[in-house]
Amino acid sequence: MSKDNKKKKTGELNTIPFKTRVRPYLIVAPSLIITIGIMVPFVMAIWYSLTNYSFKLPTHKFVGLQNWVNALSSKDFWNALKVSLLYGVISTVVEMALGMGVALLLNNLNNRLSKILRVLLVFPLMVAPVTATIVWQLMLNSSVGIVEKLLNIFGVYNFPWAASPSTALMTVVLIDVWVNTAFIVLLVLAGLQSLPKSPFESAKIDGGSAWFNFINLTLPMLKPSMYIALLFRLMAALQEYAIIYALTKGGPGDTLMSLSLTAYQTGFKFQRFAAALPYVLVLWLVVNVVAKQIVKRQRAAQRQAAGLEE
Repeated sequence: MSKDNKKKKTGELNTIPFKTRVRPYLIVAPSLIITIGIMVPFVMAIWYSLTNYSFKLPTHKFVGLQNWVNALSSKDFWNALKVSLLYGVISTVVEMALGMGVALLLNNLNNRLSKILRVLLVFPLMVAPVTATIVWQLMLNSSVGIVEKLLNIFGVYNFPWAASPSTALMTVVLIDVWVNTAFIVLLVLAGLQSLPKSPFESAKIDGGSAWFNFINLTLPMLKPSMYIALLFRLMAALQEYAIIYALTKGGPGDTLMSLSLTAYQTGFKFQRFAAALPYVLVLWLVVNVVAKQIVKRQRAAQRQAAGLEE
């Protein structure tokens, strides 16, 4: 570039107001700050997982992959991974099924009743998970719990709930479903109400049954909304900590010791901070892989619903 062209370009830049020139940087700044805020702790976590950092020791040193080898060769790690996956998959599947059913029901009701039920369904989302767990503990109590009294009518007494390894997972899933199903309902209901009316009117004229319309029209066009609901709920369920900790603190035994709880116990209760980081990073890896697969399928479903691909 010649000197004259450089001077001309510099002159043009000088004529642009300062606010206009700085605006692109101000737009990018929040996302850049958030990225830095995420990456710095993430990189530090990877580094500290390669050390013997502990709250008990004044200094720490590099130990390589020792923490990773210890974690991956431990039965506690594989049990925690199994619990996290089971809890995440079971709770999400139940919530998606119930949420879809309730959303379809509300979509077919008259407006006034639908609005009332939508307001009632939001209430569980307004309750903190720990508070909801305490309320359910009282409801499931074998002496004064209302659920226990209802079971007594059917001849069931002293049901173990969270006290038994065979029913503990079912109990925390029950509480999770009560708290979070409304989230699925609202997202799916919003998706249902955004669907175009013309395909359903044409199918009605052609004599299509309700089941035919659901399988061939509603479900394909609703898939993008369902994938979004699935993404948010599965990511949250895999990382669930509050409900499990408030109910049993991971018990009985290690029945509900998920990756989150195991990392907390190792890092803060036993003060082996570096040894807990592999659990956290593996959890991040699982969530990241699952989220990418769901997003990929959601984009494909979105293109298919828009008629851009078969």
